[in-house]
Amino acid sequence: MTLRDDERHLYLQVMDKIKAGIADGTYTEEEKLPSEYTLSKQLGVSRATLREALRMLEEDQIVTRKHGVGTFVNATPLFQAGIEELSSVTYMIKQSGKKPGTQYISTDVLDATVQEQRDFGKFDLESVTTIERIRTADDVPVVFCMDKAPAPYLSLAKLREKASIISTIEAASEKQIAYAIADIEPFTYHERIYSILQCTPDDPLLLLKQMHYTSDDEAVLYSMNYFRADMFRFQVVRKRI
Repeated sequence: MTLRDDERHLYLQVMDKIKAGIADGTYTEEEKLPSEYTLSKQLGVSRATLREALRMLEEDQIVTRKHGVGTFVNATPLFQAGIEELSSVTYMIKQSGKKPGTQYISTDVLDATVQEQRDFGKFDLESVTTIERIRTADDVPVVFCMDKAPAPYLSLAKLREKASIISTIEAASEKQIAYAIADIEPFTYHERIYSILQCTPDDPLLLLKQMHYTSDDEAVLYSMNYFRADMFRFQVVRKRI
């Protein structure tokens, strides 16, 4: 079937052609696509149609367009998960066939701030355990994690025994973490975090903020996870109602 035989919008057909070219190796990951003039001639479409297809591919994070330089094929993320599921970073890394690892940067028990008392809904909360970690895949840093929990629920001594923050909290609280409310947002350059993840200033990060709750709606764990966007992709299943 040629592009002209397909009854869909022409830019959608162009998108599929470029995706197929990426899949079969015609266009290589992290390499520059042919110029708009060349590509439009190869595909037999106008440059306006091609530009709309490239715009949509950029929205889908398949390509990146750099003004005055060209369009580049993005590397396929190694780790993918549905954001509607509470999958651990360890599980995601294992699913990709890589070896997960953890490097602790700091562990502290600090006086709870007024904001933390509000966030956890405990105005008599005296102290909060704060942990900073690097999560690795085959020894490569891929996520920087900052976790906070009420100190009575997250003892550093107990954490050393269980090695899992969630398991430690569940054992101390005698409750299971049932769900989390999450926000995802792009993250701009921060010297310390980019250095930890061995990124350049041009590399994007995704910040996933999550407050975890027990089945009786008690807030017990707040997490800020900085993911390398070149390695992670999160999807959402949206259902029609």
